[in-house]
Amino acid sequence: MGDAALTSRDLAALILLGALWGASFLFIRVAVPALGPFALMELRVALAALVLLVYGFAIGRLPKLRAHWRRFAVLGTVNSAIPFSLIAFAEMELTASLAAILNSTTVLFTALVAAVWTGEALTVGKAAGVVLGVAGVAVLVGWDPLVLTGAVLLSIGAMLLASLSYAVGATYAKLAFADLPPLTMAVGQQAGAAVLLLAPAAASFPGADLSFAAGLSVLGLALLSTAVAYLLYFRLIENVGPTSTVTVTFLVPVFGLLFGVLLLDEPFGLGTLAGLGLVLLSVALVITRESG
Repeated sequence: MGDAALTSRDLAALILLGALWGASFLFIRVAVPALGPFALMELRVALAALVLLVYGFAIGRLPKLRAHWRRFAVLGTVNSAIPFSLIAFAEMELTASLAAILNSTTVLFTALVAAVWTGEALTVGKAAGVVLGVAGVAVLVGWDPLVLTGAVLLSIGAMLLASLSYAVGATYAKLAFADLPPLTMAVGQQAGAAVLLLAPAAASFPGADLSFAAGLSVLGLALLSTAVAYLLYFRLIENVGPTSTVTVTFLVPVFGLLFGVLLLDEPFGLGTLAGLGLVLLSVALVITRESG
């Protein structure tokens, strides 16, 4: 059975989800210099887990976590703690817009991980998408206005590792959590990440007071870009199915670029737009072949 048609309300939810996830790169860029990667991500996952727990209690679907804590520890590690921290580390150097575009390679890595791990066919279309994605990243990095210092190159590598980690997490979740509702998975994932990040966050937590902008960014990241975004994501999965929902991949880097340029006055040039176009075209190839 195919996905259901998008209603105007579903389309609005999809656009809002893209905006919220695109804004996460803006929030990280503003807050990470003040808090550092570990403390910021601990606040993100802990606050989001708490809000999602309260939501589950309010609707009478309080997640049952204890029976699956080992799997949640793994999922929280590979799908939240590691990629979130790597992205925060990368945005110490990279612009929010560049980070958002690089994060779109998650779809390409997922095709490769699924092929290696589960034996899922890597079709000619998917392979072409992966190759085109690599070319897009090369164009993006080579022609971006950002000066390519050693720290910038290391940060780009961290973004790509974050995308790989997301791909591993998505594949693991598909294999290990087919029997659990999405809300339970989300709370368990964020709670698992919060436990893992607690020690490094405590060791690196800054003593200085947060600026107003950094404090708002922490709240925006945890409450809007994580808790609310997950709830929108679940609603879309239930209403229109996963194939239509995954089209949000096209919206996230566009919003990330838009917010970075308009709100943070980040530089961009033709290389940025060309790289974005190639990456999104590569994602389209992979998703189309996946859902066809």
